[in-house]
Amino acid sequence: QVQLVESGGGLVQSGGSLRLSCAASRSIASIYAMGWYRQAPEKQRESVATISVGSNTVYSDSAKGRFTISKDNAKNTVDLQMNSLKPGDTAVYYCNAQVRAFGTVYNYWGQGTQVTVSS
Repeated sequence: QVQLVESGGGLVQSGGSLRLSCAASRSIASIYAMGWYRQAPEKQRESVATISVGSNTVYSDSAKGRFTISKDNAKNTVDLQMNSLKPGDTAVYYCNAQVRAFGTVYNYWGQGTQVTVSS
């Protein structure tokens, strides 16, 4: 199991930046993948950015060029640097960890952090 705690959300004006951080309760060095997802009101949760155990990254089309995901295995943290924020980025952002064990993938989620971008 792994517990995830997000921080860094808040209110920012359009064009501004925020840095989200996710702290894990155990070592993330061997976790198959970690990522950031978001869910806006009345919309489905969507992937924003993921980073694999080998530090390969995948971004959604909306995040490419503006957001950067990174991880620090020593600190057991995964960060999401968000630049050039738009009102459409407003959502609750969730940290996710995918743990693979004995052929099964287990998904763990944080409690979420609110990001609000004003126009």
